Amino acid sequence: MTDEHESALRAVAQNPEAFVAYLADLQRMLLGIGQSLETLQRETRVHLRSTHVPGDRWYHARLRALPVERELRDVLRHLKAVTAGLEKGAYKRRAHDDEVNALPGKRHDKAIAKGQKKAPEALPNSRTEKDSDPAGSVYRGPRSIFDLGGDRRSA
Repeated sequence: MTDEHESALRAVAQNPEAFVAYLADLQRMLLGIGQSLETLQRETRVHLRSTHVPGDRWYHARLRALPVERELRDVLRHLKAVTAGLEKGAYKRRAHDDEVNALPGKRHDKAIAKGQKKAPEALPNSRTEKDSDPAGSVYRGPRSIFDLGGDRRSA
C-alpha cells in the first residue's frame, strides 16, 4: 500500500493541476478540522471557566482554564498557518510550471539580443542628420569635454 501511495503522490507532484487540486483537498479537510476545533475551543472554555471548587475565588477557575485555552489557541493558529502554506505552495507550484514553460522563449530572445550585440552592423543605421558631417565641412571639432583628450585649455 505504501508503494502505491508513493507512486500516486509522485504522479501528483509531476502534474501541476493535480498538485493544486490535491493541496486544495488537503486545505478543505484542514479547514473542516479547524471549524471543529473552534467549536471545541468555545465549549471547553465555557465548561472550564464554569467549573468552580469550594473555596475558589472568582478568578481561580479562569486561571486553571488558561493553559488549556492557550494550547487550543496555538493549535488553531498553527492550523491556519498550515492552510495558508498549502495555498502558497499551490500558487508557487503553478508559477514554477509557467516559468518553465516560458523559459525556452526567454532563452531564444536572449540569444537574439546577444547576437545583435555582437554584430551591430546588422542593425539599421541609427545616425541622425545632426550627427552626420555637413557637406563640405573639413573641420570637425570636439563634441564634448571628453573628446578634448589632452588638449584641454582653461578659459
